[in-house]
Amino acid sequence: MTLLDVEDLAVRYETRDGPLYSVNGVSFSIDDGVNYGLSGESASGKSTTAKAILGLLPDHAVIESGSVEFEGRDLLALTPSQRQDMLWEEIAFIPQTAIDALDPVMTVGGQIVQAIQTHRELSDANARRRARELFEAVGLDAERTDEYPHQFSAGMRQRVVIAMALALEPKLIVADEPTTGLDVIVQDKIIDNILQIQEETDSSLLLITHDMSVIAETCDEMSVMYGGTVMEQGRVENVLLNPANPYTMGLKNAFPALEDEDEDLVSVPGEPPNLEAEPTGCVFEPRCPFASEACATREPEVEALPYRNHSVACHNAEHGAWMRRDAEDASTWGWSTEGSRSDSGEVLLEVDELCTWYERSESLLGRLPVGGISPNVTGISNSLRRWYEQRGEILTEVLNEGESHVRAVDGVSLSVSRGEILGVVGESGCGKTTLGQTLALLEEPTRGGFTFDGRSHEYYQDGNLQSLRQKLQIVFQNAYDSLNPRMTVEQLVREPLTIHNYRLDERDTAVYETLEQVGMAPVERYLDKYPNELSGGQRQRVAIARALVIDPDFLICDEPASMLDVSLKAVVLNLLRSLANTEGIGVLYISHDLASLTRIADRLAIMYLGRFVERGRTAQIVGDPKHPYTEALLDAVPETDPRGSRDRVMLDGEPADPVDISAGCRFASRCPKATDRCLETEPELDSWTAEEHSAACFHPAGVTPDDESARIEERIDTD
Repeated sequence: MTLLDVEDLAVRYETRDGPLYSVNGVSFSIDDGVNYGLSGESASGKSTTAKAILGLLPDHAVIESGSVEFEGRDLLALTPSQRQDMLWEEIAFIPQTAIDALDPVMTVGGQIVQAIQTHRELSDANARRRARELFEAVGLDAERTDEYPHQFSAGMRQRVVIAMALALEPKLIVADEPTTGLDVIVQDKIIDNILQIQEETDSSLLLITHDMSVIAETCDEMSVMYGGTVMEQGRVENVLLNPANPYTMGLKNAFPALEDEDEDLVSVPGEPPNLEAEPTGCVFEPRCPFASEACATREPEVEALPYRNHSVACHNAEHGAWMRRDAEDASTWGWSTEGSRSDSGEVLLEVDELCTWYERSESLLGRLPVGGISPNVTGISNSLRRWYEQRGEILTEVLNEGESHVRAVDGVSLSVSRGEILGVVGESGCGKTTLGQTLALLEEPTRGGFTFDGRSHEYYQDGNLQSLRQKLQIVFQNAYDSLNPRMTVEQLVREPLTIHNYRLDERDTAVYETLEQVGMAPVERYLDKYPNELSGGQRQRVAIARALVIDPDFLICDEPASMLDVSLKAVVLNLLRSLANTEGIGVLYISHDLASLTRIADRLAIMYLGRFVERGRTAQIVGDPKHPYTEALLDAVPETDPRGSRDRVMLDGEPADPVDISAGCRFASRCPKATDRCLETEPELDSWTAEEHSAACFHPAGVTPDDESARIEERIDTD
């Protein structure tokens, strides 16, 4: 039985610059009990299609044609009150950003109760009981229903929204990018929550995502959208294993797989269409390496292929086999990672036992780090600052007896050479971002320190920060927050040249060349645009251009591609690898995306609760992980093959409190291998070592107790 039927849907946005034809004749249907995936890059029309189904389009959107039926009822003809009755009761919505969907001044349990009582006549006691049941169903502590959204992590907030959406056991769940930007372990939990409750309630799912691996593991059927049109649709195994449209091939090959770490990432070149006019030919033709004359002049129809339940809109679909073969080669798309990986051996950054701790107290003493004064403490004279520094030992004792520290970074050591990429991987809250910001001296080291380009961090703090800023640049996760909204692209990229008095006589050339280097071509199209006029991928490339324009020696990249489409992510990663190879730039790349890092990083460092738990060459860690946490991260990487089977990673609990850290291994409370020794003694990073590969674990994977005893005796003899 057909649950949802979308037929020839067309949606236009009226803007001050003219119409935007966002959705152009989209058709698909979802049968009862089927999970359906809607995939494609940003601006492909996925979210607009979902909003049209849900009746959530903004006022300046116009549905030009088509129909949307749910169990035979015309959703487009419903009155607002009729639609309100249907939403949540029969169709539920899980938005991409949970924090925007939750009321910050209401408890999370109160919001679930409100959703239930809007549609059902339940007493307060029964509604609260149902809220607690839902919390337990999505893996949250039922005792926390009286807490507020800001008291939960991003993954927990997403589970709260899932609980709210499933409160009334709807027939259809519409999930718009429910896991984008989340850790793979949290993603596994959320997807598992959705699928389990679906099974219990016998509901269907419309999953909107650019992540084809999530679709491969959760959906039965799918459509691939581009430029507001459907390029390919059918059974997931047919579309992903034997794609017939070049666009699908490009997206599939852009997704990194752990087993292909030696191959270049493939990405679709160019930009999505602006859709200011209805397409007259194939909308993908300007970016397609297999385009023919017919593609430029005639729009292809979605036609069924000879085998079961697979349709495609492509004039060259009969050549699918050889297109699939050539599409796997990055050079087909005009990409290649220039040069061989650099191995200069010249260490650019050396970090030794670095700590960055925060005080919970907002008093003056409470904001001081152990053993010194924080630069964040304002309003005190230099003489008072020196007084505090001279009395560091006294303050240390006072602070240790007082409130606890948040140990964001707690004894980290690393090195990065010129031309090398070091990937730092871990869950949200593990200290990755604080590490990057401390190395950029945006945060004050509490203990330990680092040397950059032969000079200590104290040298740069002592009036030489500008020289550090020119040599070391940081690219933040959210480009929109790091770009001045009142400046054009040209002004944003030019500003660092002005600040550092660099390339004074050739600033126009420098801006132009750098924007071209990051793929913002033709450059003239973007120079006068403001950040709000750019897509997420374009803004991120402007942020990278801004960092590169002054020719830095080192880049700290803090999740710069976590929110990007898989194809745009491949562009960013390939660019960084090329810069390391050809320009000798050192890169510290911070990410929770282990699969992507395996394609560009020379070495990996796995971080958990402020410390590294494993470190080594990328191939060593991927092929022979030793720490249980590393194993969990690798096991949580989604499968791109829909035929594969993978047990989801369900680590017990959440990361431990970074304030009151126990004496033992920080991962012990979640570790399936933990022993009494793990609970009592914290292992050092060199608890297990072999050929540049080390792990902070007493029971490393693949090492028997006899092997470990022999290794310990060998180390004692060597000493």
